[in-house]
Amino acid sequence: MSTSREAITQLAYMIGQPTHFAVFKKKPEDFCVTEDLGFELSGEGEHHCFQIRKIGLTTQQVVRELAKIAEVKEHDVGYAGLKDRMGVCVQWFSVYQPHKSDIDTSSLASSALEIVQSTRNSRKIRRGSHRRNEFTIRLRDIDQQAQTDLNRRLQRIAVDGVPNYFGEQRFGRQNGNVEMAQRLFAGTLKLRKGFKRSMLLSAARSYVFNELLSHRVRTGQWNRYLKGDVMNLAGTESVFVPESWDETLEGRLQSADIHPTGALWGSGDLRSGDDAMALELTVAQKHQELCDGLEQAGLKQARRSLRLMVEDVAWEMLDKELVVRFALPPGAYATSVLREVCGLKEAIDE
Repeated sequence: MSTSREAITQLAYMIGQPTHFAVFKKKPEDFCVTEDLGFELSGEGEHHCFQIRKIGLTTQQVVRELAKIAEVKEHDVGYAGLKDRMGVCVQWFSVYQPHKSDIDTSSLASSALEIVQSTRNSRKIRRGSHRRNEFTIRLRDIDQQAQTDLNRRLQRIAVDGVPNYFGEQRFGRQNGNVEMAQRLFAGTLKLRKGFKRSMLLSAARSYVFNELLSHRVRTGQWNRYLKGDVMNLAGTESVFVPESWDETLEGRLQSADIHPTGALWGSGDLRSGDDAMALELTVAQKHQELCDGLEQAGLKQARRSLRLMVEDVAWEMLDKELVVRFALPPGAYATSVLREVCGLKEAIDE
Protein backbone atom coordinates (compact mmCIF):
# COMPACT_ATOMS: atom_id res chain seq x y z
CA MET A 1 0.00 0.00 0.00
CA SER A 2 1.23 3.51 -0.76
CA THR A 3 2.09 5.87 2.06
CA SER A 4 -0.24 8.75 2.91
CA ARG A 5 2.16 11.17 1.22
CA GLU A 6 2.37 9.05 -1.93
CA ALA A 7 -1.42 8.85 -2.04
CA ILE A 8 -1.73 12.61 -1.69
CA THR A 9 0.81 13.27 -4.47
CA GLN A 10 -1.42 11.28 -6.84
CA LEU A 11 -4.14 13.92 -6.48
CA ALA A 12 -4.28 16.63 -9.15
CA TYR A 13 -2.32 19.86 -8.67
CA MET A 14 -3.55 23.40 -9.21
CA ILE A 15 -0.32 24.54 -10.94
CA GLY A 16 1.12 21.19 -11.90
CA GLN A 17 3.13 18.79 -9.77
CA PRO A 18 6.26 20.49 -8.37
CA THR A 19 9.59 19.25 -9.64
CA HIS A 20 11.60 20.65 -6.72
CA PHE A 21 11.84 19.12 -3.25
CA ALA A 22 12.49 20.31 0.28
CA VAL A 23 13.08 18.64 3.64
CA PHE A 24 10.00 19.09 5.83
CA LYS A 25 10.18 18.97 9.65
CA LYS A 26 13.90 18.39 9.99
CA LYS A 27 13.42 19.79 13.50
CA PRO A 28 10.18 20.25 15.46
CA GLU A 29 10.65 24.03 15.39
CA ASP A 30 10.50 23.90 11.58
CA PHE A 31 6.72 23.53 11.90
CA CYS A 32 5.07 26.06 14.20
CA VAL A 33 1.34 26.61 14.51
CA THR A 34 -0.52 28.91 16.88
CA GLU A 35 -4.24 28.70 17.34
CA ASP A 36 -6.18 31.98 17.16
CA LEU A 37 -9.46 31.48 19.01
CA GLY A 38 -10.89 34.69 17.65
CA PHE A 39 -12.83 35.38 20.85
CA GLU A 40 -12.04 36.35 24.42
CA LEU A 41 -12.40 33.84 27.22
CA SER A 42 -14.65 35.20 29.95
CA GLY A 43 -12.25 34.75 32.89
CA GLU A 44 -14.90 33.01 34.97
CA GLY A 45 -17.12 29.97 34.73
CA GLU A 46 -17.12 26.19 35.13
CA HIS A 47 -14.38 25.47 32.59
CA HIS A 48 -10.71 25.86 33.47
CA CYS A 49 -8.88 26.79 30.24
CA PHE A 50 -5.20 26.32 29.43
CA GLN A 51 -3.18 27.59 26.52
CA ILE A 52 -0.55 24.88 26.02
CA ARG A 53 2.60 24.71 23.93
CA LYS A 54 3.29 21.09 22.97
CA ILE A 55 6.19 19.43 21.13
CA GLY A 56 6.12 15.78 20.03
CA LEU A 57 2.67 15.14 21.51
CA THR A 58 -0.68 14.64 19.84
CA THR A 59 -3.63 16.72 20.92
CA GLN A 60 -5.29 13.54 22.19
CA GLN A 61 -2.29 12.76 24.42
CA VAL A 62 -2.65 16.19 26.04
CA VAL A 63 -6.37 15.54 26.50
CA ARG A 64 -5.60 12.31 28.35
CA GLU A 65 -3.05 14.00 30.62
CA LEU A 66 -5.43 16.85 31.48
CA ALA A 67 -8.26 14.40 32.19
CA LYS A 68 -5.97 12.38 34.43
CA ILE A 69 -4.73 15.22 36.62
CA ALA A 70 -8.18 16.84 36.81
CA GLU A 71 -9.82 13.47 37.57
CA VAL A 72 -12.45 13.91 34.88
CA LYS A 73 -13.48 11.91 31.82
CA GLU A 74 -11.82 12.70 28.52
CA HIS A 75 -15.04 14.07 27.04
CA ASP A 76 -14.94 16.75 29.77
CA VAL A 77 -11.79 18.14 28.12
CA GLY A 78 -12.46 20.42 25.18
CA TYR A 79 -10.24 21.68 22.37
CA ALA A 80 -10.82 23.55 19.13
CA GLY A 81 -8.82 21.34 16.77
CA LEU A 82 -6.28 18.56 16.39
CA LYS A 83 -2.71 19.79 15.97
CA ASP A 84 0.30 17.97 14.51
CA ARG A 85 2.40 15.77 16.77
CA MET A 86 5.72 16.79 15.26
CA GLY A 87 5.95 20.54 15.56
CA VAL A 88 5.72 23.37 18.05
CA CYS A 89 1.98 23.79 18.48
CA VAL A 90 0.16 26.27 20.72
CA GLN A 91 -3.52 25.60 21.37
CA TRP A 92 -6.27 25.99 23.97
CA PHE A 93 -7.91 23.30 26.08
CA SER A 94 -10.82 23.52 28.50
CA VAL A 95 -11.49 21.23 31.48
CA TYR A 96 -14.92 21.03 33.08
CA GLN A 97 -14.31 21.81 36.75
CA PRO A 98 -17.45 23.29 38.36
CA HIS A 99 -16.48 22.46 41.95
CA LYS A 100 -12.70 23.00 42.05
CA SER A 101 -11.04 26.39 42.07
CA ASP A 102 -7.73 25.21 40.60
CA ILE A 103 -6.09 22.25 38.91
CA ASP A 104 -2.56 21.34 39.96
CA THR A 105 -0.67 21.21 36.67
CA SER A 106 2.83 20.99 38.14
CA SER A 107 3.16 17.36 37.03
CA LEU A 108 2.63 18.36 33.39
CA ALA A 109 5.66 20.61 33.08
CA SER A 110 8.25 19.08 30.75
CA SER A 111 10.25 19.82 27.64
CA ALA A 112 7.30 18.51 25.62
CA LEU A 113 4.52 20.47 27.32
CA GLU A 114 4.33 23.99 28.69
CA ILE A 115 1.32 25.86 30.03
CA VAL A 116 1.53 29.34 28.53
CA GLN A 117 -1.44 30.80 30.38
CA SER A 118 -4.64 29.76 32.10
CA THR A 119 -8.03 31.28 32.79
CA ARG A 120 -11.66 30.28 33.10
CA ASN A 121 -14.58 30.35 30.72
CA SER A 122 -18.31 29.82 30.92
CA ARG A 123 -18.36 27.40 27.98
CA LYS A 124 -16.42 24.39 26.79
CA ILE A 125 -13.98 24.96 23.92
CA ARG A 126 -15.46 22.97 21.06
CA ARG A 127 -14.14 21.56 17.80
CA GLY A 128 -13.98 24.12 15.03
CA SER A 129 -14.80 27.04 17.32
CA HIS A 130 -11.51 28.86 16.71
CA ARG A 131 -11.03 31.57 14.09
CA ARG A 132 -7.90 30.28 12.38
CA ASN A 133 -4.46 28.65 12.73
CA GLU A 134 -1.30 30.67 12.06
CA PHE A 135 1.67 28.78 10.60
CA THR A 136 5.40 29.47 10.34
CA ILE A 137 7.12 26.69 8.40
CA ARG A 138 10.78 26.28 7.46
CA LEU A 139 11.58 24.11 4.44
CA ARG A 140 15.21 23.05 4.15
CA ASP A 141 17.75 21.76 1.63
CA ILE A 142 16.20 23.53 -1.36
CA ASP A 143 18.11 23.79 -4.62
CA GLN A 144 18.83 27.47 -5.21
CA GLN A 145 17.73 27.03 -8.82
CA ALA A 146 14.22 26.35 -7.47
CA GLN A 147 13.71 29.87 -6.13
CA THR A 148 12.08 31.32 -9.24
CA ASP A 149 9.55 28.48 -9.40
CA LEU A 150 8.83 28.64 -5.66
CA ASN A 151 8.22 32.38 -5.84
CA ARG A 152 5.86 31.91 -8.79
CA ARG A 153 3.88 29.24 -6.97
CA LEU A 154 3.58 31.21 -3.75
CA GLN A 155 2.44 34.30 -5.62
CA ARG A 156 -0.28 32.24 -7.30
CA ILE A 157 -1.36 30.70 -3.99
CA ALA A 158 -1.63 34.11 -2.32
CA VAL A 159 -4.09 35.23 -5.02
CA ASP A 160 -6.01 32.10 -6.02
CA GLY A 161 -5.85 29.89 -2.93
CA VAL A 162 -5.45 26.11 -3.29
CA PRO A 163 -7.66 23.05 -3.68
CA ASN A 164 -9.12 22.32 -0.25
CA TYR A 165 -7.82 18.75 0.06
CA PHE A 166 -7.86 16.90 3.34
CA GLY A 167 -4.20 16.53 4.31
CA GLU A 168 -2.21 13.33 4.60
CA GLN A 169 -2.47 13.43 8.41
CA ARG A 170 -6.11 12.39 8.07
CA PHE A 171 -5.17 9.05 6.53
CA GLY A 172 -2.60 7.64 8.98
CA ARG A 173 0.56 5.62 8.47
CA GLN A 174 0.79 3.85 5.11
CA ASN A 175 -2.64 5.31 4.29
CA GLY A 176 -3.87 2.78 6.86
CA ASN A 177 -6.93 4.61 8.17
CA VAL A 178 -8.83 4.06 4.92
CA GLU A 179 -7.93 0.36 4.88
CA MET A 180 -9.06 0.04 8.50
CA ALA A 181 -12.31 1.83 7.64
CA GLN A 182 -12.90 -0.76 4.91
CA ARG A 183 -12.39 -3.53 7.48
CA LEU A 184 -14.75 -1.75 9.85
CA PHE A 185 -17.45 -1.57 7.18
CA ALA A 186 -16.87 -5.22 6.22
CA GLY A 187 -17.30 -6.31 9.83
CA THR A 188 -13.79 -7.74 10.22
CA LEU A 189 -12.75 -4.92 12.56
CA LYS A 190 -14.79 -4.21 15.68
CA LEU A 191 -14.58 -0.82 17.34
CA ARG A 192 -16.78 0.85 19.90
CA LYS A 193 -17.87 4.42 19.39
CA GLY A 194 -15.02 6.71 20.30
CA PHE A 195 -12.06 8.67 19.00
CA LYS A 196 -10.49 5.88 16.91
CA ARG A 197 -13.75 4.90 15.20
CA SER A 198 -14.51 8.54 14.50
CA MET A 199 -11.08 9.01 12.91
CA LEU A 200 -11.61 6.02 10.60
CA LEU A 201 -14.99 7.30 9.47
CA SER A 202 -13.47 10.73 8.84
CA ALA A 203 -10.65 9.18 6.83
CA ALA A 204 -13.05 7.28 4.58
CA ARG A 205 -15.20 10.37 4.04
CA SER A 206 -12.16 12.54 3.37
CA TYR A 207 -10.77 10.05 0.87
CA VAL A 208 -13.95 10.18 -1.24
CA PHE A 209 -14.01 13.99 -1.06
CA ASN A 210 -10.37 14.21 -2.17
CA GLU A 211 -11.13 11.96 -5.15
CA LEU A 212 -14.00 14.23 -6.18
CA LEU A 213 -11.91 17.38 -5.76
CA SER A 214 -9.01 15.88 -7.69
CA HIS A 215 -11.32 15.25 -10.65
CA ARG A 216 -12.49 18.86 -10.60
CA VAL A 217 -8.90 20.14 -10.36
CA ARG A 218 -7.91 18.04 -13.40
CA THR A 219 -10.82 19.49 -15.39
CA GLY A 220 -10.23 23.07 -14.16
CA GLN A 221 -13.55 23.22 -12.30
CA TRP A 222 -12.45 23.37 -8.66
CA ASN A 223 -12.76 27.15 -8.50
CA ARG A 224 -15.44 27.57 -11.18
CA TYR A 225 -19.20 27.10 -11.16
CA LEU A 226 -20.43 23.76 -12.45
CA LYS A 227 -24.12 23.55 -13.25
CA GLY A 228 -25.94 22.28 -10.17
CA ASP A 229 -23.22 23.32 -7.72
CA VAL A 230 -23.95 24.04 -4.07
CA MET A 231 -22.13 27.22 -3.08
CA ASN A 232 -20.47 28.06 0.24
CA LEU A 233 -20.44 31.55 1.71
CA ALA A 234 -16.79 32.29 2.55
CA GLY A 235 -15.88 32.22 6.22
CA THR A 236 -19.06 30.40 7.24
CA GLU A 237 -20.63 26.96 7.09
CA SER A 238 -23.61 28.38 5.19
CA VAL A 239 -24.36 26.86 1.79
CA PHE A 240 -26.97 27.62 -0.83
CA VAL A 241 -28.13 26.38 -4.23
CA PRO A 242 -28.39 29.21 -6.79
CA GLU A 243 -31.69 29.26 -8.67
CA SER A 244 -29.70 30.44 -11.68
CA TRP A 245 -26.15 31.58 -12.37
CA ASP A 246 -25.67 35.23 -13.26
CA GLU A 247 -23.00 37.94 -13.47
CA THR A 248 -23.49 38.93 -9.84
CA LEU A 249 -22.79 35.40 -8.58
CA GLU A 250 -19.88 35.05 -10.99
CA GLY A 251 -18.42 38.26 -9.58
CA ARG A 252 -18.78 36.95 -6.03
CA LEU A 253 -17.08 33.71 -7.07
CA GLN A 254 -14.18 35.58 -8.68
CA SER A 255 -13.74 37.75 -5.56
CA ALA A 256 -13.72 34.64 -3.34
CA ASP A 257 -16.91 35.66 -1.51
CA ILE A 258 -18.43 32.29 -2.41
CA HIS A 259 -16.93 28.91 -3.33
CA PRO A 260 -18.16 25.71 -5.01
CA THR A 261 -18.58 22.76 -2.64
CA GLY A 262 -18.25 18.99 -2.85
CA ALA A 263 -20.11 16.24 -1.05
CA LEU A 264 -18.97 14.87 2.29
CA TRP A 265 -20.67 11.52 1.92
CA GLY A 266 -23.41 10.23 4.17
CA SER A 267 -27.05 9.26 4.13
CA GLY A 268 -29.72 11.57 2.71
CA ASP A 269 -30.22 13.35 -0.60
CA LEU A 270 -27.47 15.25 -2.36
CA ARG A 271 -28.16 18.97 -2.46
CA SER A 272 -26.34 19.32 -5.76
CA GLY A 273 -28.02 18.87 -9.12
CA ASP A 274 -27.39 18.52 -12.84
CA ASP A 275 -23.69 18.18 -13.79
CA ALA A 276 -22.40 18.56 -10.23
CA MET A 277 -24.68 15.80 -8.93
CA ALA A 278 -23.81 13.50 -11.83
CA LEU A 279 -20.10 13.85 -11.06
CA GLU A 280 -20.59 13.26 -7.32
CA LEU A 281 -22.65 10.12 -7.99
CA THR A 282 -19.99 8.83 -10.40
CA VAL A 283 -17.27 9.24 -7.76
CA ALA A 284 -19.51 7.63 -5.11
CA GLN A 285 -20.13 4.63 -7.36
CA LYS A 286 -16.38 4.24 -7.83
CA HIS A 287 -16.02 4.04 -4.03
CA GLN A 288 -19.33 2.32 -3.28
CA GLU A 289 -18.01 0.28 -0.34
CA LEU A 290 -16.83 3.37 1.51
CA CYS A 291 -19.96 5.39 0.74
CA ASP A 292 -22.30 2.57 1.80
CA GLY A 293 -20.32 2.15 5.01
CA LEU A 294 -20.54 5.85 5.81
CA GLU A 295 -24.30 5.80 5.31
CA GLN A 296 -24.73 2.72 7.50
CA ALA A 297 -22.52 4.32 10.18
CA GLY A 298 -25.07 7.12 10.46
CA LEU A 299 -23.18 10.00 8.87
CA LYS A 300 -25.35 12.55 7.07
CA GLN A 301 -24.70 14.31 3.79
CA ALA A 302 -22.68 17.51 4.28
CA ARG A 303 -20.69 19.89 2.11
CA ARG A 304 -17.10 21.21 2.07
CA SER A 305 -15.66 24.06 0.05
CA LEU A 306 -13.54 22.98 -2.89
CA ARG A 307 -11.42 26.13 -2.69
CA LEU A 308 -9.23 27.16 0.23
CA MET A 309 -8.17 30.81 0.39
CA VAL A 310 -4.85 31.23 2.20
CA GLU A 311 -4.59 34.30 4.42
CA ASP A 312 -1.57 36.53 5.14
CA VAL A 313 0.81 34.67 2.86
CA ALA A 314 4.43 35.80 3.27
CA TRP A 315 7.75 34.11 2.61
CA GLU A 316 11.48 34.60 2.82
CA MET A 317 14.05 32.84 0.68
CA LEU A 318 17.24 32.06 2.60
CA ASP A 319 20.32 30.05 1.67
CA LYS A 320 18.82 26.68 0.66
CA GLU A 321 15.80 27.40 2.90
CA LEU A 322 12.31 28.82 2.55
CA VAL A 323 10.40 30.26 5.52
CA VAL A 324 6.73 30.60 4.70
CA ARG A 325 3.97 32.08 6.86
CA PHE A 326 0.23 31.91 6.35
CA ALA A 327 -3.06 31.41 8.18
CA LEU A 328 -5.84 28.90 7.53
CA PRO A 329 -9.40 28.49 8.80
CA PRO A 330 -10.50 25.49 10.91
CA GLY A 331 -10.53 22.21 9.03
CA ALA A 332 -7.85 23.24 6.54
CA TYR A 333 -4.42 21.64 6.19
CA ALA A 334 -1.02 23.31 5.87
CA THR A 335 0.22 20.32 3.85
CA SER A 336 -2.48 21.03 1.27
CA VAL A 337 -0.84 24.42 0.77
CA LEU A 338 2.75 23.14 0.83
CA ARG A 339 2.09 20.37 -1.73
CA GLU A 340 1.46 23.09 -4.32
CA VAL A 341 4.83 24.70 -3.51
CA CYS A 342 7.25 21.78 -3.62
CA GLY A 343 7.63 18.08 -2.95
CA LEU A 344 8.11 17.29 0.72
CA LYS A 345 10.72 14.92 2.14
CA GLU A 346 9.89 14.47 5.80
CA ALA A 347 12.92 14.21 8.07
CA ILE A 348 10.98 13.40 11.26
CA ASP A 349 8.93 10.21 11.46
CA GLU A 350 5.40 11.63 11.77
